[in-house]
Amino acid sequence: MDKNRIEGAAKEVKGSVKEAIGKLTGDTTTEAEGKATKIEGKVQGTAGKVADKVRDAGK
Repeated sequence: MDKNRIEGAAKEVKGSVKEAIGKLTGDTTTEAEGKATKIEGKVQGTAGKVADKVRDAGK
């Protein structure tokens, strides 16, 4: 499994938590930062999936 998939999943969780905290507290900045982190994690995870497929295809 590509390292980016693991790191991406962790960022998604962190972003979701931060977004939820922002919603609960009414802090739109924290909420927006959480959403951004979550999206960044999804992108990184997708890059990891692609890297895994390329590596597997080369075997």
